[in-house]
This record gives sequence, C-alpha cells and structure tokens, in this order.
Amino acid sequence: MSHALKQVFNKDKTFRPKRKFEPGTQRFELHKKAQASLNAGLDLKVAVQLPPGEEQNDWVAVHVVDFFNRINLIYGTISDYCTEQSCPVMSGGPKYEYRWQDEHKYRKPTALSAPQYMNLLMDWIEVQINNEDIFPTNVGTPFPKNFLPVVKKILSRLFRVFVHVYIHHFDRITQMGSEAHVNTCYKHFYYFVKEFNLIDTKELEPLVSVWVQVQV
Repeated sequence: MSHALKQVFNKDKTFRPKRKFEPGTQRFELHKKAQASLNAGLDLKVAVQLPPGEEQNDWVAVHVVDFFNRINLIYGTISDYCTEQSCPVMSGGPKYEYRWQDEHKYRKPTALSAPQYMNLLMDWIEVQINNEDIFPTNVGTPFPKNFLPVVKKILSRLFRVFVHVYIHHFDRITQMGSEAHVNTCYKHFYYFVKEFNLIDTKELEPLVSVWVQVQV
C-alpha cells in the first residue's frame, strides 16, 4: 500500500468511527461479496449490479454503510484544511451552496460553514444507519416503507461531500497522491447511484466536468 493510501486509511484521520457488519450475518456476507468484486478488479459498472438471488434492499444497505465509511475517510484526510476560515460556506464553487436542515435545531435550510455542515451530516447519517427500524440487521426483519427515501437522502447528502472535496480541496488530495483512490471511490459511488436510480441526475450536475475526467 502506498504511503498516500496509508494516509487515507490512517485510523487517526477517520472523521467518524467505522460502522462494521457483524460476522456471520447476511449483511456481512454481502459486504464480503461486494469487496471481493472490487478486489478482483471487476469493472465498477458490473461490480455494483445486484448479485443473483439477493435482495435489493440488503445490497443497497450494505453499500450505503460502505460509502459512509469511505467518504468519512476521504473527508478525514482533508478535514484539517477545511476550517471555518477556509470554508465559511458549505459549497461546491460559486454556483452551489448547500444549506443544512433537520428535524431538530435546523428546521429551515440554514447556511453553515463546511466543517459545521460535515459534522451535522456525519452525525445524522450515523443515527440513520444505526437505527434498527430503518436499517434492520436481523435476517427476516423487513425494511420499512421509508427505507429508500431515507437512503436517497443519505446518498444525495454524501454526494455533497464529494462536491466540496473536489471543488475546494482537490489540490490537497493531489499533494497526498490520493487522487486515484478518491476518483475510484467516486466512480464506484456514481455507478451505484445510477444503477439503482438513487440520486436525481440534476443533483449530480456540480461534478459533471469531474465525471468526464475520472472516466479517462
């Protein structure tokens, strides 16, 4: 593993503790299957496809947790450079500003600094994926009716992390020599959300030019 990738996976740099799958569970087996596809160097377009005989919601749940962990790590590597001073607004360039809204303190969309937004976002996602009513871990426990709407919201908000990192901090990623890792992670994310129609095409617009470049 290169020094740059070691930095990306340095535990001290993880923005949040990783959410893990319990060994012996169906999710754990699916997670292993997904990892095996990636490690085998399969085309990412193929790797994201639902394996025969598996439930789509289980496959989606495994990937949501995995993307949360990976994007967490990516943001962790640049979080020291994403400050109230450097990033007073959570944005992706001058055209895109992201405001935070939740059911508690911020009931209306509120402009926040990027680090404030990221903290609230990661806390919020952690609550969702640890909620057994939304992400049941026991085999046979059905997923709730609001599972996909919650997943779409999680993924669209995680996409904003990519936007901010690519637009405002990619020079730092490049200095660390981690751009290939981040590009691969983004391609994996992109193919997955497109495969299962989990983010509107319009929402993906901020990184259209990046997408053209990472496919080369």
